[in-house]
Amino acid sequence: YVAVGNEPFLKTYKASYLGTTFPALQNIQAALIKAGLGRQVKVTVPLNADVYQTDSDLPSGGNFRSDIHDLMISIVKFLSDNAAPLTINIYPFLSLYADPHFPVGYAFFSDNSSPVVDGPITYTNVFEANYDTLIWALEKNGFASMPVIIGEVGWPTDGDPNANIGYARRFNQGLLNRIIQGQGTPKRRNPPDIYLFALLDEDAKSIQPGNFERHWGIFKYDGTIKYQLNMGNNRTLAPAKGVRYLARQWCIMAPEASNSDPNLPQSINYACTYADCTSLGYRSSCGGLDVRSNASYAFNMYYQTMNQQRGACEQFHNLSTTTTIDPSGSSVCRFEIMIDLGRHEQTQNPNTSSSGRKRRPVTSVAFLLALIIGGVL
Repeated sequence: YVAVGNEPFLKTYKASYLGTTFPALQNIQAALIKAGLGRQVKVTVPLNADVYQTDSDLPSGGNFRSDIHDLMISIVKFLSDNAAPLTINIYPFLSLYADPHFPVGYAFFSDNSSPVVDGPITYTNVFEANYDTLIWALEKNGFASMPVIIGEVGWPTDGDPNANIGYARRFNQGLLNRIIQGQGTPKRRNPPDIYLFALLDEDAKSIQPGNFERHWGIFKYDGTIKYQLNMGNNRTLAPAKGVRYLARQWCIMAPEASNSDPNLPQSINYACTYADCTSLGYRSSCGGLDVRSNASYAFNMYYQTMNQQRGACEQFHNLSTTTTIDPSGSSVCRFEIMIDLGRHEQTQNPNTSSSGRKRRPVTSVAFLLALIIGGVL
């Protein structure tokens, strides 16, 4: 597949891509045909589930969003004419995140405590209900047999009270069980192709939607497994091999530094501007730290993000020092050590390039790992 954009019609984009997405789709299709790949490679547009809605709160009320209805019909027809699928991203986690009154069990696959009855059909999970809302929308507009694939679905493990390893394992294992069993939905008994999101955490991803955005991976940044999954036929996840780390040392708040030092808040803020501190949020994995540990976590994330370069633990007004004793202790909050990327030069102010010019804040963490999933890949 060739994906044209990603969720271009999100309401938060305020119609920025309404006039360009369909022409881009047509141009890519024309290029594929010109290259002789029109039959082998299919073009599609990954769309967020907010492109359809239901006024009745039931799947049978499904139709495309009124402000993009005609555009969606044009896109679906074009995809259908070119034997290409419609791609939709479905996130039950976001239903739970957006509504504090959303029934928790309905977000998963093994809880029948909050069923939704839609005529002869009873829905016990929001994944099926969401998917079938799209199928109803397609049927109402003359595309009953339109192929659909799930471009993204998953559950984050940190950055929100509902983003945790227990819930992520519960959801993704339930999803895998459906795939293994070949289970579809009430409206479509044959299961769609499903792409799990995501393989790895993304520490530099935008957190505008929420702190959880950097924690969708089933593997951590270094290829270690967050939680085990049964892939069927006795296959399980396997961690990355041969990963090299920097020295076992951490940057922490200095023992002699005072909690009341007026430079402490700005130092923490500085560290978290250039490193990922989303795990420090309320009821996140590191949300229960005291003041000193909170500062140490921020300092260390900055230190590791800067690849333990010289001076990286000296940015904080004499409030920090390095240690070879793991500050994680027995806590579920882990103080990380960065992968060895071979970058050991002296640290500069991350706001300034070597030429002295200002640059945008960037988290300088890059990773490319060879991951083996149960010996399949």
